[in-house]
Amino acid sequence: MEPSAAAIGGSDERPQNQQNRQPLVTFPFAMITLATLAYFTGLGALLPTLPKYVHDELHENGFVVGLAVGIFSIAAAILRPWAGRLGDRKGRRLLVVGGATIVAVATASFSFSDSALVLIGLRILAGIGEAAVFVGLATAVQDMSPDDRRGEAASYFSVALYAGLALGPNLGERMASAHGYHSTWLCAGGLALIAALFGLKTPVGEISDHKPATVLHRAALGPGLVLFLGLIPFAGFAAFLALYAKKIHIGDVGPIFAVYAGTVLLIRLFGARLPDRLGWRKASVVALASSATALLLLGAWPSIIGVYIATALLSIGQSLLFPALFTAVVDDAPEAERSHAVGTFSVFFDLSNGIGAPLLGVVVSLSNYRGAFAAAGLTGASGFIALHFLRRRVAARAGCSSA
Repeated sequence: MEPSAAAIGGSDERPQNQQNRQPLVTFPFAMITLATLAYFTGLGALLPTLPKYVHDELHENGFVVGLAVGIFSIAAAILRPWAGRLGDRKGRRLLVVGGATIVAVATASFSFSDSALVLIGLRILAGIGEAAVFVGLATAVQDMSPDDRRGEAASYFSVALYAGLALGPNLGERMASAHGYHSTWLCAGGLALIAALFGLKTPVGEISDHKPATVLHRAALGPGLVLFLGLIPFAGFAAFLALYAKKIHIGDVGPIFAVYAGTVLLIRLFGARLPDRLGWRKASVVALASSATALLLLGAWPSIIGVYIATALLSIGQSLLFPALFTAVVDDAPEAERSHAVGTFSVFFDLSNGIGAPLLGVVVSLSNYRGAFAAAGLTGASGFIALHFLRRRVAARAGCSSA
């Protein structure tokens, strides 16, 4: 399927009809939001605790830390396209409930891991569940969104996501400090199970027997590459901040993750219309610049103040990047292929963590954490190259369609 220039960005203006605006926040939307909140609170609890556990308890090096963090995303990325196709044929509810249940079982089973190999195997299993649950949640939200409010819907949906990421790290560190790592794994698994229960109210969505000709949906490839590069800074931040913080005498990184997620939460909540109003081009430029600058600053300024300023900049960039590009993808995909397109797009989300974290771990092993942050910032800045070619391709298609 050839993406249409108008849909993916022939114009940055989106249609508005203030007199006949359809309701966005409904009961099913609220239930999906609660499922998202519970699920990402559980994942957030692992952000500061899993790297510390692998490094301090299992006594592994930076590469293994990055692999343990990133293998979850690699497994999810491999299965995303098939999960999306399953959602189009069997419905979104199956993805949410089944995927969250798999994540719950795998995460709780971390309690039985006494080696990095076992832990990595369980992270792969959790990644299989993640391949389904995110596609199901994100697609269901778009199914219920009016056409002119998709960017807004993506922003509100991500409010729950980042609220979970804001609450989770502090919860995880407190659980680990008070009761040990095994309690943290059980708590995170329990939250994923709660998400599965809320997910029972997920609308099935349109069912289609359409069999796509390709594994990856073409509408998602260009925006997905920009997303991949733009998320590498977050991959470095998430994987190594907890370990780097000890080097500069920051004992508790829960507040730092809370600042990150809380700032994203505020921007997504009170600036929910920004991706629609700015358009995906302008929003992506701001996002890439802010994210790349943040990680370069984190590598160059080893201080508590530097960490918090970098965190704030990163949160600004990450708050805009996903909704802007996600809107472009959904606009271009037929409803019967929407899960397939979302699944393809989210592959790049997973690859940024799955590839980025281990490779940055190699940089840590060869240099230090500051070197890895600098590498992440430069990789994020390379997203401008991909964005340039994407914009040229869209402009060329627009010219052909108007000829």
